[in-house]
Amino acid sequence: ISQTLPDPQPSYRLVEDHPRLRTQKSAKATRQRHFARAVRRVSSLLLLDTVLVAGARTALQELRSGQATAALTEMLFPSGFMGGWGSVTAVVLGLLLAGAYASEQRWASVGPILKGVGLGAALAMWQSIDSLGLAWTAGRWAMVTLALGASLLALRKLLAVVVQHRLAAEPNDRVIFVGEPLSEPGRNVARAVLSRPGVVSLGWLSEHGGTEDYLGHPSAVWDALCQADADTVVLAGNLPREMFDSVVEAAAVAGCRVLALRPSGTLTASRPRTFPDTSVRVLELTFPASRAGQDVAKRVFDSVAALFLLVAMSPLLLVISIAIRRGSPGPILFSQERVGQAGRIFRMLKFRTMIDGADLDKADLAHLNESGDTRLFKIPNDPRITSVGQVLRRWSLDELPQFANVLLGHMSLVGPRPFFESDLTDYDDHHFIRLSVKPGVTGLWQVGGRSSIVDFEQVVDLDRKYIENWSFWLDLRILFLTLPAVVRRTGAY
Repeated sequence: ISQTLPDPQPSYRLVEDHPRLRTQKSAKATRQRHFARAVRRVSSLLLLDTVLVAGARTALQELRSGQATAALTEMLFPSGFMGGWGSVTAVVLGLLLAGAYASEQRWASVGPILKGVGLGAALAMWQSIDSLGLAWTAGRWAMVTLALGASLLALRKLLAVVVQHRLAAEPNDRVIFVGEPLSEPGRNVARAVLSRPGVVSLGWLSEHGGTEDYLGHPSAVWDALCQADADTVVLAGNLPREMFDSVVEAAAVAGCRVLALRPSGTLTASRPRTFPDTSVRVLELTFPASRAGQDVAKRVFDSVAALFLLVAMSPLLLVISIAIRRGSPGPILFSQERVGQAGRIFRMLKFRTMIDGADLDKADLAHLNESGDTRLFKIPNDPRITSVGQVLRRWSLDELPQFANVLLGHMSLVGPRPFFESDLTDYDDHHFIRLSVKPGVTGLWQVGGRSSIVDFEQVVDLDRKYIENWSFWLDLRILFLTLPAVVRRTGAY
């Protein structure tokens, strides 16, 4: 960033210019960079570990066949000991469980490697207790753990040196610091973070400035993230609670790694952990709904489940289509432009439940809107709804075509409901958090009351709760709760 960013609360002529939407649009690339680094790290370590363990097995076989070493080797490690690829799998699994593939140099640390090799060797040897006895098995386990662990540690240390030289030549972790650069905590945190290879500072967001790399006030964090293409945000000082939470939210939505001196109060799903190899205790705050690996898993699950549901319900879809065609003139499907992740526009599909051209009468019926909020247009006993449409809405069957939107990648099975583009002009800053993930066919709003919830702030709170606490199990729970919510028909019209 070559110039100082503006101070708080600038105005934006177009919704598309809002920094929160621009930050969300850039988040995908940032998350993909983090994900690509993790994939490269894990795949390299897996290859290294597999080659080493397989090489150790080959060396053992050679020692058994040598004239001078055969007798001693056969006594210490009899034929069949640690044999087959099962032993390789056991050691790799042990390393995985011990955190030896984790980030931040844990993969080159003594503790995780020895624990992982020891656990893997135990998994591979436990059956030999019956034939060899506990004492002999324990002795062999100790020899294998020490020998294999030392060899693996040496190779990983060598790999770490290579990686550090490469990162020093080509830094790939772009960091924005937030706090007071002239304070002792700020200097200590910055020194600890920048001591790591591959890290480059983009500058400071500070309330008082005072440095050449001053980017602006902390409240301008959304603008900074839009312009800087940062990978990491470090909260290197004691910011006021509201400002601290705002910066954490912005960084997490942008897909950045978030490091801080203390955990966040806003992101209830945060799982702080110590950032290793520093003289300062730094915590990494996580934001489950914004991790690329989880995005991939969620996308795969959505696609498989949506395809299965469309195929399984095809007879029902055919019956509904025939009923709509015979019930009233007009198309079977109804599509509307809705706002998806990061403000992207897509056409959401539904079964038509109103008379053809009902959208043209929306303005004339605005006075009947029960919520009183244009962002939640809900009319009980809407006169535009057809007799078939009433049944479809009561049982939420009109939403079934949205499984096609899920297959196309516009939506997810679970997430915030998509709203109209015109609603964005009435959004306050804190409302944009609901656009940081894909909209869903169902969500906490649907299982919590559907149309009976007519307060937009309550809807946003439910969406925020989902985003901050996202997990695969939460998605499954919401999916299982959706059917009872539909059967109860609470708030459906």
